Amino acid sequence: MVDLPQKARVVIIGGGVVGCSVAYHLTKLGWRDVVLLERKQLTSGTTWHAAGLIAQLRATANMTKLAKYSQELYGNLEEETGVATGFKRVGSITVALTEERREEIYRQAAMARAFGVDVEEISAAEVQAKYPHLNIEGVKGAVYLDKDGQGDPANIALALAKGARQSGAVIKERVKVSGVARSGQRITGVDWQAEDGGAGHIEAEMVVNCAGMWGHEVGRMLGTNVPLQACEHFYIVSEPIEGLSQLPVLRVPDECAYYKEDAGKMMLGAFEPTSKPWGMQGIPEDFEFDQLPEDFDHFEPILEWAVNRMPMLGEAGIHTFFNGPESFTPDDAYHLGRCPEMENVWVAAGFNSVGIQSAGGAGMALAQWMEDGAKPFDLGDVDIARMQPFQGNKRYLVERSTETLGLLYADHYPYRQKATARGVRRSPFHVQLLEQGAVMGEAAGWERANWFAEPGQEREYDYSWGRQNWFDNAAVEHAAIRGGVGMYDMSSFGKLRVEGPEAEGFLNHVCGADMSVPVGKIVYTQFLNDRGGIEADVTATRLSETAYLVVTPAATRLADETWLRRHLGGRMVVITDVTAGEGVLAVMGPRAREVMQAVSPDDFSNAGHPFGHARQVEIGMGLARAHRVSYVGELGWEIYVSADMCGHVFETLMEAGAAHDLTLCGMHVMDSCRIEKGFRHFGHDITCEDHVLEAGLGFAVSKTKPDFIGRAAVERKRDEGLRHRMVQFRLSDPEPMLYHNEPILRDGQIVGYLSSGNYGHHLGGAIGLGYVPCEGESAAEVLASSYEIDVAGTRVMAEASLKPMYDPSSERMRG
Repeated sequence: MVDLPQKARVVIIGGGVVGCSVAYHLTKLGWRDVVLLERKQLTSGTTWHAAGLIAQLRATANMTKLAKYSQELYGNLEEETGVATGFKRVGSITVALTEERREEIYRQAAMARAFGVDVEEISAAEVQAKYPHLNIEGVKGAVYLDKDGQGDPANIALALAKGARQSGAVIKERVKVSGVARSGQRITGVDWQAEDGGAGHIEAEMVVNCAGMWGHEVGRMLGTNVPLQACEHFYIVSEPIEGLSQLPVLRVPDECAYYKEDAGKMMLGAFEPTSKPWGMQGIPEDFEFDQLPEDFDHFEPILEWAVNRMPMLGEAGIHTFFNGPESFTPDDAYHLGRCPEMENVWVAAGFNSVGIQSAGGAGMALAQWMEDGAKPFDLGDVDIARMQPFQGNKRYLVERSTETLGLLYADHYPYRQKATARGVRRSPFHVQLLEQGAVMGEAAGWERANWFAEPGQEREYDYSWGRQNWFDNAAVEHAAIRGGVGMYDMSSFGKLRVEGPEAEGFLNHVCGADMSVPVGKIVYTQFLNDRGGIEADVTATRLSETAYLVVTPAATRLADETWLRRHLGGRMVVITDVTAGEGVLAVMGPRAREVMQAVSPDDFSNAGHPFGHARQVEIGMGLARAHRVSYVGELGWEIYVSADMCGHVFETLMEAGAAHDLTLCGMHVMDSCRIEKGFRHFGHDITCEDHVLEAGLGFAVSKTKPDFIGRAAVERKRDEGLRHRMVQFRLSDPEPMLYHNEPILRDGQIVGYLSSGNYGHHLGGAIGLGYVPCEGESAAEVLASSYEIDVAGTRVMAEASLKPMYDPSSERMRG
């Protein structure tokens, strides 16, 4: 019979490589009451059939940090545990067959250097020298990473499990978690059932969902939302090929293929553009080391390309045709962290075919997060709190997953929009905006007007790394906001009503700014952590003596609400998500006042409605709340309208605006205007690991409030001085485009990378923001250097400024 403890500090559900990594890293931190339960056998879900590719470079600096950590860990595990991991640094090559892909991989190479990863751009001839079996026809360029590797997925997991056991973890196979006990927002324990008939209950302080493709189902059992869907994943292994020796891993994303030499055979794997979801009716109870039925017709087009690209495959014969399931998430990023719905439920699941290369770092980061109660660094890319509640919808997951597998090898163009599972969340102005030519994008499920097409223009994106087909449209919209008046829909932004007799004291505890303000005052503020890092970037409007409206970015609404709830501490405060209750139109530009006065009898003068204040106004025959605030750096108002009156208010503004050349604008232009003004973007320019003073936001933090989260860290930084400064850059050449992650060179040396980028139509060039090290330096010394930005391997001179290059004194939006 199975012998299990009756109590544990943590129960980990799932014994794939990720669950084993979490157990390993928790025990390394000294945790002893660690129990891992696996329903069948370790690795028997998806780990056992993974390809075992272990790359260093990911899309962001911290994801790259985690991938590099995984590599180093796997290299040392064998010595520690005696279990052979098969880890070898064989290098990797990614080839481009189009000019657009070449630009992408060269931008990735530049980014790699900024992240401290060794990378080399190589020619087609150099590719063939490293990969003599390859047909290099059509190869436009390639990148080579010499420290990338490959390993044995199952043995990596078993080595992590052995390491965890050596440090005291209890790992039991053939034991299924069959239910949970719950008290409020906490799981108090798990029920288990063993294959041999045994059963029991373990009291648990914490539970971690590492259930892989069962993660969605296990998440629901634990009272949490873990959106993921299993998809079929195909690869073939050739018969032995005489003379085949060790080769780098090869990726040919334009042909949806990767290649790996293994024991004298060649493996070919595929990430086809339209994938096949699996397990929609549930995963069979007896699933263990299982394969799915072959579907040669589905795989055949990729095989045909591969035989042309690697002719020896056509001669060798197929030894194995494998089809096995792997789990994919709605945005191709895995799920990590504490689940918003529960206080003690954590997750590490949904690894989108990069589980082996991610597991070491993900386990380390999650273990540290669990130990400290705070993220060790910015994990916003993968934080489970980014997922919206509706994304757990099964039909949504099936539709989206047909696309996400293929997106791994698709062109990762800037502004690329998901094509599937669209139209779920719509603002009250959705239909009217479409009638006016809106081209929609998606954020957190919201359909948002990103730009407006001219009559007769195709209403769709034509993606590229240069000026896309909407560039001139955006220039027109930008000019309207800067020189006339523009209007855009902000309804998707999160709206949290915080009210109760202790609302003021509560927000003074959570926010850096002073919230003891008169009714109607709008406060720009941040939620800080104990390190002075930025957990949220919001405005809070005092609606009454006992109520505030906190406005957050659409993508972080749930995370920000969760942060507030977890810091309530028993105060008499109620937090309500009212996002869907009001539509919001921003009327911005030098002529905004004229438009507002044309639709309302209220006073919109500086005296009647000063900057930073909100009040109720009449618009047409309806009512609205006008907030005088701006994210684009111009005179303007954000108009909050109850959903029932949105249609009327939109029509009223459009009719009156015609006499003032009112132009409808999209989200792309809001972003290009804000970057000209040097306004920060949460998730890019400011994160939980960026100190509020180094971000240049000290003006938004109270110097007189006696206590708030992060106050001590702010005071320390004020005493010690800054180690980094946020700098704004403008390229001297007006042609290149900036997006983010481009390396910053100071006097010829890489010192950082851009946290965000866009085109400054008014300033006449691409604009970027990024942090520059400055320890012991004055502002003048920082600016005295020469700066360049590396754009796809080409260094471009850049002007640097610590003040906003557009309207540094903010006279325009206060005028």
